[in-house]
Amino acid sequence: MPVIGIFSGTFCREEPVVQELHKRIGYEIASDNDMVKKASGLCGIAESKIERAFSAKTSVFNNFTHEKERSIAHVKLAVAQTLLEDKVIFSGFSSQLIPEKISHVLRVCLIADMKFRKETAAAKMQLSEKDAAALIRKQDEERALWVQMHLETADPWDASLYDTVIPMDKTDVDQAVITIHDHVKSDLLQPSDASRQAANDFLLAASVGATLTREGHNVAVDELKSIAARVPGVLSVSTKVGKNYHQSDVYRKFDFQAPSKVLLVDDEREFVQTLSERLLMRDMGSAVAYDGESALKLVNDDEPEVMILDLKMPGIDGIEVLRRVKETRPEIEVIILTGHGSEADRKICMDLGAFAYLQKPVDIAILTDTLKEANEKIRNKTEAVE
Repeated sequence: MPVIGIFSGTFCREEPVVQELHKRIGYEIASDNDMVKKASGLCGIAESKIERAFSAKTSVFNNFTHEKERSIAHVKLAVAQTLLEDKVIFSGFSSQLIPEKISHVLRVCLIADMKFRKETAAAKMQLSEKDAAALIRKQDEERALWVQMHLETADPWDASLYDTVIPMDKTDVDQAVITIHDHVKSDLLQPSDASRQAANDFLLAASVGATLTREGHNVAVDELKSIAARVPGVLSVSTKVGKNYHQSDVYRKFDFQAPSKVLLVDDEREFVQTLSERLLMRDMGSAVAYDGESALKLVNDDEPEVMILDLKMPGIDGIEVLRRVKETRPEIEVIILTGHGSEADRKICMDLGAFAYLQKPVDIAILTDTLKEANEKIRNKTEAVE
């Protein structure tokens, strides 16, 4: 049976259309949340982190961890596995991951004019017209960037991407469902041998991609061949120079023994930038904040694993940053690194839950070992929960 993929502008009645389709034709729903849950089970990344792959915003740590790429690779694998089940309605961002050559997929776009969407958003979210418009623009930007990433066009509503585009400001839910159902019954959308093979090829390619990311995202050519060849169904592996082949991280294998998301917080800019570079040489990715307020924002937005925190800073000092982090994100390990602290400060920090208290200047080998010990503690906690 054909598969349905629905991509929609926000506030264009996507959910009621999908639910009514499910009710009338008995297709199972594969929402973005469903694909995120399945992807999380495949790779072990938390669902909350995989969800961020759909966002235009990328973590400051992503250049090192490639967490977004790993997440997308496993969402793609979840889509490819689900696609083989037939009688499925893919709803949301994940519907755009299905290759065009799989011809038994009905690709549907639900969209409406801005007036309709603003009125719907204002009523549903209790927003002013101005705030509703701003929200829609932000959500459209995320959709545009997602489509551009995967389909190389900047217009998520480009009619050439879809088999049918339904204007929901002029169509009620019942009419939209009838239109989609009529298209599904078309002979042109019935699975062919070629389309079935394309779906199997998509699954194989997604399996290889996910396997590569689990091994460290980007790897050297010989290692890439070795990893890909182990995936069931791969008969041979050939390589060619592709886009971004020149990137410096292409040959760096991810080191899971070292913390990959270290937040350095210190107002001495030259010191902290040098420290960041020295950690990178030791395969530890880091981001930098020069004051306590910026550090707390990064903690909230980007979820570091370990913090290296100075005590004496303008504005919010290090002890207060430590206190707030341990109150809201106790799983983050905090290493105090200061040149001005006293024995009393050390006792306060350790009582608040600091992992270690080090004095400047510090031997980089000692700091590196301390970071690895903090990372081991984090991993042990994670494994105990699982």
